[in-house]
Amino acid sequence: MAGQDRLHPLRPLLKNWIWEHGRIGTRYLDFADGEIKFDEGKKSHFASEEYIYVPLDKQAADDPSAHGPAIQEAGLARFLKAAQLGKPEEAGSAAEVSRAVEDCLELGLFSAYQSAAREALARYAQEAMFDDEIRAAVVDDIRRLYSDAREQLALYDFSVLYGLPTPLLISDAPFIDWRVRTSPALPFVSLPLGPYCLLVGAASGRKSRAAPVVWKAAAAMGPLKDHNRQITEHARLWLVATTDDQLIACKAALPRLAT
Repeated sequence: MAGQDRLHPLRPLLKNWIWEHGRIGTRYLDFADGEIKFDEGKKSHFASEEYIYVPLDKQAADDPSAHGPAIQEAGLARFLKAAQLGKPEEAGSAAEVSRAVEDCLELGLFSAYQSAAREALARYAQEAMFDDEIRAAVVDDIRRLYSDAREQLALYDFSVLYGLPTPLLISDAPFIDWRVRTSPALPFVSLPLGPYCLLVGAASGRKSRAAPVVWKAAAAMGPLKDHNRQITEHARLWLVATTDDQLIACKAALPRLAT
């Protein structure tokens, strides 16, 4: 029962995609059967996959009972609502906004390493190993892949782009590292915060803590114009949009969902 009641890690972000015009719920594409569906209510029941949590701090002791990073939920909710409304003055103090951005990055990386974590778990489960040995091996693998990235991101400069002209998509893997996904590489990372707002990070060159978060009204996506295509192509389980038309177009663009 406790597992059923546990909130999906990305639910704070998904709240910004809840449709409240007549019907309250979320429009999504279910990759299990390729169908476009509407999830009634505000609880994002469709996002129900189990997450494997690995603390990315190399010095942190691993606690197998921990379900995810420690998030300041109230501050994060305030920040995400302010970003979607385009009202930076309602996001909290500079320190609160910085903490909310840190929480967004933790959730973004948490979602990013799930595929690798599941693959590692399945691989080690085939070996003659005890459960605690399997867990330790999975933790080692994920830390080797993602701990350095987490340390780098702690020194990035972040901006919140709001008032975007075209609604963004979000999926079970919404964190985009444009440095490795595109050719030529782009020096950015990003995470959608709502249909009309995007968190963007870029290397600062500093070796101490990064600068305060910058808010920018954006009439265009600029070099990140392929955001929705990147989200669509790397989604594994589900894809959320503000309209059915968006999801129909995404489905048509994905050969793996062709019937």
